[in-house]
Amino acid sequence: MLAGLELAVCEVNDRGGVAGRPLDLVVRDTAADPQVAAEAVDELADLGVVALAGEYHSVVARAAAARADARGLPFLCSSAVLDALTEQPTDWVARIAPAQSYGWQIYADFLFSAGHRRIAVAADSSIYWASGARILRDYLAPRGGTVIELDMRSLPPRAVCDELVGNGATALLLLVGHPEPAVSIVKSVRQDQRLVGIMIGAPAGQPEFTEWATLLGSGGAAIPFLRYLPDRLSPLGTRVATALRNQLAEEPSFVAFEGYDTIAVLVEVLRSRAGWAHAADPWSRVVAEGTRGRIQFSRVPRISVWQWAWAPIQVVDRDPEEPNRFRTLYTA
Repeated sequence: MLAGLELAVCEVNDRGGVAGRPLDLVVRDTAADPQVAAEAVDELADLGVVALAGEYHSVVARAAAARADARGLPFLCSSAVLDALTEQPTDWVARIAPAQSYGWQIYADFLFSAGHRRIAVAADSSIYWASGARILRDYLAPRGGTVIELDMRSLPPRAVCDELVGNGATALLLLVGHPEPAVSIVKSVRQDQRLVGIMIGAPAGQPEFTEWATLLGSGGAAIPFLRYLPDRLSPLGTRVATALRNQLAEEPSFVAFEGYDTIAVLVEVLRSRAGWAHAADPWSRVVAEGTRGRIQFSRVPRISVWQWAWAPIQVVDRDPEEPNRFRTLYTA
C-alpha cells in the first residue's frame, strides 16, 4: 500500500503538485493496533495534515475512522472492508475498497457455483472474522448451504482435520491471521490423507502475500481468495503496474493499486475544493480516474461512510503448476 501511495504522490509532484504546491506524504505505522492508530490520527491532526489515507486492517481502520470523525479530519480508507467502519453515518470518511458484505457474498456465490454446501470456517476471535462468518451463513443458508464454525481459540491446527472429517465439510475457509495460524492449518490439512478432496479457501486474501508462497510453496496453491482487480487493467493501471513492479522488484498486489487510487481521489478533491475548509460532503462530487476504473462515491444502504460502489472483484488462486502465477476462477 505504501508503495502505491508513494508512487502516486511522486507522479503528482512531478506534474507540479496541486495548485502549484507539492504533496507531502507523512507516514505513521499503525502496527495493526487500534490504539496506535487512534494515537496516530491525533498526532497527524495536530501536525495539520489536510487528509488521512491508507490502512489495511479492518479493525484498525475502524479505530482510525472513529478518531478522524471525532477530529473532523477527512479520511479516505484504502483497503479495509468491514461494513461498520463507523458507528454512525459520517461525511468525514470514505472508502475505495468494497464492503465486506458485498465482496464476501461474491465469494459465497463462487462456493455455491463450485458445488459446496457444507462449509467449515476456522475462525479467530475478531469482529472482522465474526462479520465474515455471518455474511457467509446468511447468504448460503437460504440456498441450502451450511456453515460450520470451528473456534480456533480452543482448537490446535491438527485438531481441525478431525473436525472436518467428522462434519463432512467439502470446503474449509481460513478466517484467521497470517502467517499463523493460517500456515499451520494449511499444512495440517494438506498432509491429512482423509482430506485429499477438500477445498481450502481464504476470502480475506492471505494467499496474496509473497510470504505465503515462500512458507507454503506449492502447498499454498489452489486456495481461492478475493482480489480487487479487473480482468484487464486500463492503460493507467498497466503503466502503474509496471512502475510498481520496478519499485517493489516483485508483482504488486491489489493493495498497491488501492494505495495509488487513494491519492488519485484525494488530489481531485483538493483540486476541486481548494482544501477542506467546509464540512459539506466533497465525496459526492469527486470523480477520479483510478487504476481499476472510474471512482465515484455514493451512499450505500447499511454502509456508514461514503463508498465507491464498487471496485472490481475477482476470485483467484495460485496456480499449482506455477505458484507465483495467479489464476482467475470467478469474476463478479
